[in-house]
Amino acid sequence: MKRKSWKRTAVKVMRAAPVLILLTAAALSGCREQPPSRASAPSVSEAKAAPARTFGIIYPMADAYYEAVTESAARAAEAAGVRLIIKAPDEANLEQQIRMMETMIKQGVDGIAISPIHSDMLAPVIDKAVDAGIPVICFESDAPDSRRLSYIGTDNIRAGERMGEAIDGLLKGRGMILVSTGFSDSLHLRERLEGFLGYIHRETDIDVLEVRYNEGIPGQALTELEGMIDDHPHFDAFVALDFVSGATSVLVWKAMGLNRYALTFGLMPDITEALRNGQITMAISLNEHRWGTLIVEQLLKACNGEEIPGFVDTGITLVDAGTAGRKTGG
Repeated sequence: MKRKSWKRTAVKVMRAAPVLILLTAAALSGCREQPPSRASAPSVSEAKAAPARTFGIIYPMADAYYEAVTESAARAAEAAGVRLIIKAPDEANLEQQIRMMETMIKQGVDGIAISPIHSDMLAPVIDKAVDAGIPVICFESDAPDSRRLSYIGTDNIRAGERMGEAIDGLLKGRGMILVSTGFSDSLHLRERLEGFLGYIHRETDIDVLEVRYNEGIPGQALTELEGMIDDHPHFDAFVALDFVSGATSVLVWKAMGLNRYALTFGLMPDITEALRNGQITMAISLNEHRWGTLIVEQLLKACNGEEIPGFVDTGITLVDAGTAGRKTGG
């Protein structure tokens, strides 16, 4: 196959995901009592303009997938007079996430929301923030052994089972599939894979030919998918358990002109277009567009001393070519 030229183009396109905007904080106040300032008192206009609180949001990587989260968080923050600091490693990197948490703790932000790359490794720094009086919530992926206050997302084992049900319906319980996922250490992806494989092995005669990990790196996802297709050219369907694998499959299907089922998690504009164009058969949305609003709302409640639920379920929505682009509920 002549893939070298389109492969280079694909990697460049996938690395061109918009860089998340950093909204720096000039004045911090909120959940903790602040020491009196020796500076002169601000004017009335300055007092009105100053944000009441500053919240930090840390993604596992910079990707267009999180744009909807940022947009909804920004709207909710503006309405509440909250300043946001948005951070993400260029590519998935645990050490960078830890440093970003440490920096926000030093800055004295009033609340932090994080999608942890590695739940166990992030737990100590999450607890450090809580010890400093900063409420922390997780979204997308949980850190249940930390002292985080809440998790915003979905039951990922059930989400994996729903993907199994979807491919079962398409293949009528038989066939050969390829599976790709992201971070091998990420709790939500481990649970998603567990739910998916559990359903397939329990309820169907579908043969899972291979499962590969891309570790959240677009170029690696491209290489892994290309390798699986070379090794198993007669596969019936491809299942992406993370958004990086899903975006990669769109590029490969376009370049190779494949006519096989392709299913993915995550609904962003490129996936919606791919659904309409036939490169993606079905997508499972976790209603990501709600995460940003919920992050701001839950952190505000925590700062006000209100109790917040330990789990905020944003549900699951299946989207196909017939429903792509419509407004869907949870």
